[in-house]
Order: sequence, then structure tokens, then C-alpha cells
Amino acid sequence: MLDRLEAQGIRNRSVLDAVESVPREVFVDEVQSVRAYEDCSLPIGQGQTLSQPYIVARMTELVMGGDARLGRVLEVGTGSGYQAAVLAQLCQSVFTVERIGVFLEQARRRHRQLGLLNIRYMHRDGFKGWPSQAPYDGIVVTAAPDAVPSELKEQLAIGGRMVIPVGAQGGGQKLTVITRLARNEYQTRWYDMVTFVPLLPGELV
Repeated sequence: MLDRLEAQGIRNRSVLDAVESVPREVFVDEVQSVRAYEDCSLPIGQGQTLSQPYIVARMTELVMGGDARLGRVLEVGTGSGYQAAVLAQLCQSVFTVERIGVFLEQARRRHRQLGLLNIRYMHRDGFKGWPSQAPYDGIVVTAAPDAVPSELKEQLAIGGRMVIPVGAQGGGQKLTVITRLARNEYQTRWYDMVTFVPLLPGELV
């Protein structure tokens, strides 16, 4: 898988090492485990998916921005727990929020199984982020809103980066990086065209 990621343009050695260190098969149901390392997204239930390895590596590389290690990182949309597990290799602390309670508990169990102790969890609407733990050096959003939520931008530290797919379903989504330059100043850059499930409000058990 690493050779394929490098061929697809992933250059950050720390990101490649982090991806290599996380057993992807742990984060899918047993019936899907034989496909864990294929370059495709996989269903995890309730209309949600585990992103393909390239997208996970790409978003991780973008949020790192060339840094060898980050401090505090917020993940919006825990899902299977795989992206948080990769981030945990590269960050001091990962704060992950998920609107579907059963996903959050499942991810917590998987992380404990792997001995990942620097991840904290919150069951809540992802649009709200986790303001009590802000500011964050990085934010990774694993579902697509139509527009960037202002509450998430405000939780970035100065110099922090948010990686987020933005765009309507079926209308084309762009992987977007927002860097906070000053209190009220942000820089926005656009990268790959992507396809993500929508970022939805509210909470489910």
C-alpha cells in the first residue's frame, strides 16, 4: 500500500510511516477485512464510509503542512476511528467528535485495542466542533458541508490548518485547506476533487 501511496504523490515520510503503523483491517467489519488495503472506500454502516487510503494519507499530509509533529488536532467525524488512529501517531493529542454514538464507542474500543491513549472523544454535532478544547493546530473534517462552518474556523490556532471537503452532494466537492493567519484573517487553498458523505447536524445514539 505504501508504494501505491507514494506513486499517488504522498511525500511526507512521517505520514507514510503513520499509515504503515496502523492496521487498517481493525477498522472494518470482518467481512470487509480482505478489502482493507484496497484503494477504495468501504462501508461502515448507517450510510457512512471509511475513506480510501489515499484520501486519509492526503488529508493527513495537508493538515501536517510539512511539520514533523503537531500539538492538538480536532477531528470532526470519528467514523470507524481509522483517521484518528493515523493522526494519533503524529500529534500530541487528538480530539475527535462524532454525531453517531455507536461509532464513537466502537472507535474507542478499537483505539484501546491498539494502545492509543492520546485520543479524546465527544458525542456531539460536528458543526460545533469542540470549543472547550480549542485552539487547535489542525482540524480534519471527514464529511462534506456545503460551506465551511464558521464555528470550526474560529477554533483554529493562529497558524493552524483545517482540511475539509467542501461542496454539495453530486455537485463536486473540493478538498480545501484553510489556514488561520491572524485573528480575523484566513487563507483558503483548494486541492483535489473528492467525494465525501455529507456533514450532517444533530446527534444520534
